[in-house]
Amino acid sequence: MSDVLSSPPSSCVPSRVPRTVLITGAGSGIGRACTLTFLRAGWSVVLAGRRLERLQAVIDEAGAAQPEAGVRERTLAVATDVTDEAAVAALFAAARERFGRVDVLFNNAGIFTQGVSIEDVTLADWQRSVDTNLTGMFLCTREAFRTMKAQVPQGGRIIHNGSISAQVPRPGSVAYAATKHAITGLTRTAALDGRTWNIAVGQIDIGNAASDMTAAMTAGIRQADGSLKVEPVMDVQHAADAVLQMAALPLSANVLQMTVMASAMPFVGRG
Repeated sequence: MSDVLSSPPSSCVPSRVPRTVLITGAGSGIGRACTLTFLRAGWSVVLAGRRLERLQAVIDEAGAAQPEAGVRERTLAVATDVTDEAAVAALFAAARERFGRVDVLFNNAGIFTQGVSIEDVTLADWQRSVDTNLTGMFLCTREAFRTMKAQVPQGGRIIHNGSISAQVPRPGSVAYAATKHAITGLTRTAALDGRTWNIAVGQIDIGNAASDMTAAMTAGIRQADGSLKVEPVMDVQHAADAVLQMAALPLSANVLQMTVMASAMPFVGRG
């Protein structure tokens, strides 16, 4: 291992402004909103997701909105299954080859399986949640560490999409809530491990941002007392703006955990 890899960065080295972000789950929802937001802010973006056509559609949308902004030159779409170790390694290799480095990883890919009581959860649904929401996030974090340790200047930032469910669960969401609670442990451990290498790790817990995943809330969603209620939602752009704010900080500062939510959603107190 070279001296660059084995020696921690000096605290005297000034933080640089990050310019390249890798976003998983970039083809829809919060990932799509973040991709468009980072591109408008002048960043280069690596889009990762299972369906290449969805990623390309986001790039086309950004290009149409910013025809003079060089969107094509600042984007790379990579079809990726985050549960596949080799696919994740290939994703980061492609990012390094295209842009030379990865300054920020927004670890966003996730799924929500069928909402049922714990006794009715199938092992297959449990495993799918763990594989995508937790193992996928671990694999991307591990590869980001390897990349950020090796690049010059050394370091970078990782932002995990935790969810409100990382703090308080919903009824019938054991697999989702368990994996999201586990992400908080991953975030804090990675933040501690990253100090040596100038890698800042934080988490954003988003509540009721209007997206494909929250569409059911407009028709009514199960509450703790068993009732169905329509819940307030917020524009997903607010979540994307918060992610950009976290990403733009110098590496000498870190948002360890942020909660951004629809103001009147049933979360604080008795709802």
